[in-house]
Amino acid sequence: MLLRFTKMHGLGNDFMVLDLVSQHAHILPKHAKQWGDRHTGIGFDQLLLVEAPSNPDVDFRYRIFNSDGSEVEQCGNGARCFARFVLDKRLTAKKQIRVETKGGIIELDVRNDGQISVNMGAPRLVPADIPFDAPQQAISYTLEVDTETVELAAVSMGNPHAVLRVYDINNAPVHTLGPKIENHPRFPARVNVGFLHVVDRQRAQLRVWERGAGETQACGTGACAAAVAAISQGWMESPLLIDLPGGRLSIEWAGPGHPVLMTGPAVRVYEGQVRL
Repeated sequence: MLLRFTKMHGLGNDFMVLDLVSQHAHILPKHAKQWGDRHTGIGFDQLLLVEAPSNPDVDFRYRIFNSDGSEVEQCGNGARCFARFVLDKRLTAKKQIRVETKGGIIELDVRNDGQISVNMGAPRLVPADIPFDAPQQAISYTLEVDTETVELAAVSMGNPHAVLRVYDINNAPVHTLGPKIENHPRFPARVNVGFLHVVDRQRAQLRVWERGAGETQACGTGACAAAVAAISQGWMESPLLIDLPGGRLSIEWAGPGHPVLMTGPAVRVYEGQVRL
């Protein structure tokens, strides 16, 4: 059978989006891996599935597969594309949309200027909730990686993140240290790894090694986690701007127990069909 899909991106973090409300198909991890290959498939960082909700209090169910076939809990840039997609496809007329994900319920707000704000919920900082192997909660932790000791923050934004502060974003060890931390045994569900360069109290630069996808042009949940880490450690204050290779996100966080608000663009690239 042929399935209609839309290629989208949020700051260069790119997605294949499938409407499984008006189309009916059973998508497997092998399909994500096949379609995600940039040489023999469509090519993307994540496959986003729009499904009917199982919870009557929300509008849609949102599922995310990495290009390696692994299913993940959350994707912030994808959430903004999700909101743009369901409006463009007239699956809803709402500008405020509640969506259930594997990592919890999020709220999407399509603004009149075309930007999309996402209420990502409150960050989870207790190690067991991330999950991260640590005896107690702290604002930063030390981690032994081969013969090196690194200091990092651990945050869940519905998916697990490690955040390291660096002082040279261009030469940050994203491709060497990133995969080692991603697969470190103290992160039993693996982890996304952010390398954060604080420019001043309200602006930073970030590169992210994404679990199951490698370095991406942008990572919305990574930007949220980096903001939480930076504010918690007194490096920055809300609201703040985070520049990623693909562009800029605005992040707001009032502190523990409060939700993280992320605002940025979502862009449709093209429409296509793929054979299942």
